[in-house]
Amino acid sequence: MSRHRFAEFACSLARSLDVVGDTWTPLILRDVFLGVDTFNDIVRDLGLSRALLTDRLALLVREGVLDEVEYSERPRRVRYTLTESGRELVPILVALTQWGDRWRSGGQAPVEFTHDCGAPLESGVTCDACGSRLTSESLTPRPGPGGRAAPGTVVIAERLTRGRT
Repeated sequence: MSRHRFAEFACSLARSLDVVGDTWTPLILRDVFLGVDTFNDIVRDLGLSRALLTDRLALLVREGVLDEVEYSERPRRVRYTLTESGRELVPILVALTQWGDRWRSGGQAPVEFTHDCGAPLESGVTCDACGSRLTSESLTPRPGPGGRAAPGTVVIAERLTRGRT
């Protein structure tokens, strides 16, 4: 079964999911971040098929989320590293992980993160201007410069234009 593509959607979330939205990709990125960075180690860690991993790694390299760093010419072997784009996904993956710790793991975190300051991490998204934590109640969507009525955003564009969601 082929994946649906979202390139024509006027939605940054949909276009992001084109790259990182399948089930395996966030786990692959988590592994690379945690130092599980070779093909064989990722296969061993996740238990996914070699063909599927080959496909996902090729997509992530092509889309600029991962880089290949060769460590052996014969046979060719590479380690995968996060690009700037990939590193920017790490806080999102950590936040999703912590959501899973709270709502899917009974509060029993399999991996805990600490910040550079030494404190245990409690992730969340905050407003750069005022520092307040974002909640669904504290956000107001408005039309953006790239917004338009297109597949995936027809009703959203209509409602944002009228000022209601």
